Amino acid sequence: VPYPKNPQTFRQWAALGAQLRALHLLEDTSLETPITTYPITGDHVVDKPSFVADAENPDLGQVFINATQYFGQVPRAAWEFYIGGYQPAQKWLKDRKGRSLSFDDIMHYQKIIQAQMKTHALMATAADWTW
Repeated sequence: VPYPKNPQTFRQWAALGAQLRALHLLEDTSLETPITTYPITGDHVVDKPSFVADAENPDLGQVFINATQYFGQVPRAAWEFYIGGYQPAQKWLKDRKGRSLSFDDIMHYQKIIQAQMKTHALMATAADWTW
C-alpha cells in the first residue's frame, strides 16, 4: 500500500475512496436521475443482451435485452468497463437471462451504468495524482 507524502494527499485519496464506495454501493444520490432511457414497453424478458452502437455517435448505443426492448443512450465505455475481472453492465444482464425485469430492476441497471461512468471519470481525474 503506497504511503501518502502528506496529510493533504491522504485526505484527497480518502475522499476519492468515499466517492467510489458510494457509487459502487449505488448510494450516491446523483444516481437517482438516469442518463439512459428505456423507451419500449413489452415483457421485459432478458434474452441475449447486446450493445449496438449509434451510427452517428459510436461512443453511445443501445443495450438490447431482447429483440425489441433496450436501454438507450448507454455509453460504450460503461458497457465495456471492467471492475476486477468482469464487466458489470454485461454480467448483470446475463445473470438475469430468461427473467422479466421489474421496474426496480430497470432503475437499478440504469444506476449501474451511471455509477460506472462516474467511476470512469473519477479514475481519469485521479490518474494524474501522486502519492
